[in-house]
Amino acid sequence: MADVLALVEARLRTALGEPDARAAVTFLGTDRIEVLRFAAPAAGGLVRYATLGMAAQPMADPTAVLADPLRGPRAELVLTVRAGLADTDKALRPLAVLAASPQVEGVVIAPGASLDVGEPLWPGAPFTSVLVAEPGGLVDDLELDEPMDPVHFLPLLPMTPNEAAHKRVHGAAELQERWLSHGTDVRDPLRASVRLD
Repeated sequence: MADVLALVEARLRTALGEPDARAAVTFLGTDRIEVLRFAAPAAGGLVRYATLGMAAQPMADPTAVLADPLRGPRAELVLTVRAGLADTDKALRPLAVLAASPQVEGVVIAPGASLDVGEPLWPGAPFTSVLVAEPGGLVDDLELDEPMDPVHFLPLLPMTPNEAAHKRVHGAAELQERWLSHGTDVRDPLRASVRLD
């Protein structure tokens, strides 16, 4: 397990640089989850938050009688927002909660899923949930030794409650197409909901 997390952290450092802060959260009955912050002034004032610990164990099918200790999807979560517009560092705990949900709730987090934390992602945020996007754009998948599945680094796109409701009805692809066609900056921590009519 420790070896997997060392490889995950090395991949994050290769892709995002050196983290400038990290926080650890431990929930009762779960492994420790860390959230690393990568401030990237060269990347247009973006700050990225990446979980570290979710990939230590494969996500198990909640209907399986026994969880396979080696096989199964593995992932970490990555949130990117514009720096300096909101107190987004307060997103560390909600991100850790989401990263712990496969252990706590037995869910498998995959692209297209909605994850809701039930409260603003940070103080004053118009978002309480995120859309899990496709991996591979920012941080390449990390191949592990057989029979382990690769680790995917899943981008999280904050959603307003109206967008989350729209996504439930029309699907993730339609919401992402709407963001694209309206020029929505999904990294803006204070953005309004996209037009849904």
